[in-house]
Amino acid sequence: MTAVIALGLASRSIYRVDAADGTVHTLLARDGAYCPDGVAVVDGTVYWTTMGKPAIRPGVEGEAKFDYSAADGGLHAIGLDGRGRRDLLPPGAIVTGKQVASDGVRLYWSDREGRRVSSCLLDGSDRVEEVVNAPEPDGMADCVGVAVDGGHLYWTQKGPSKGGRGRIFRAGLVGPAGPRTDVELLWDARPEPIDLAVADGYLYWTDRGAEPDGNTLNRAPIPALGQRGAEPEILARGLQEAIGLAVDVAAGTAYVSDLGGTIRAVTLDGTGDRVVVDLGEKITGIALAPS
Repeated sequence: MTAVIALGLASRSIYRVDAADGTVHTLLARDGAYCPDGVAVVDGTVYWTTMGKPAIRPGVEGEAKFDYSAADGGLHAIGLDGRGRRDLLPPGAIVTGKQVASDGVRLYWSDREGRRVSSCLLDGSDRVEEVVNAPEPDGMADCVGVAVDGGHLYWTQKGPSKGGRGRIFRAGLVGPAGPRTDVELLWDARPEPIDLAVADGYLYWTDRGAEPDGNTLNRAPIPALGQRGAEPEILARGLQEAIGLAVDVAAGTAYVSDLGGTIRAVTLDGTGDRVVVDLGEKITGIALAPS
């Protein structure tokens, strides 16, 4: 059986959810690190990022009122048994930690306000800056989703909220010295792509942008090197600010979380979806683990 590890944004909690019946177990509650966002499970350990505690911009409404520009994000770990909670990087090492992924040897994470994708070994050592972007207006340089597969790194730059300017990129895991010259733009002008997953020759992504093509789960075949991505297939619509994503190819199912509080199971053949659980709070990243 499969379990879904899910992050509660406001409660700063990590939940373990039975994917079959929605039974919920709290792995970690009211953690000291604010705003968990990305999560990965490797060899019995849960790794997660945090965005830090936002400042509030007075007179601003919506998502823009939360200022995450302080360098108080983090990268953390805990056992699937709820023991051994630890910080992997020193304070100030991450500005706004977003999705985290792993190839089993290294962790790769995106840093939104840090405008970069970084990696390290599972113990937090040997940090490498995989991608570092120069500032751009409207958050166009901000990195959010990340995935690794076959010697390549994939990441999203979502652009302005509901802006229809989101992009998905690819580059080699071992970049050239100096400024990168191997970055490929695979998709652009997407509503607002967020988290990524690579599975069975496809790239999957959640999109929290404006409808009709936002608030969706998407997938498309991974393009050959030097080629642009094809128009994506939309597997699910009507999500409530879609964020987290985990794909179980063997079960023919993708799991998606959203800020409405639900985790949904979406069939990969596009025949439908169901609500696994409503956790009653904003849910960010999710990952699969043995139940």
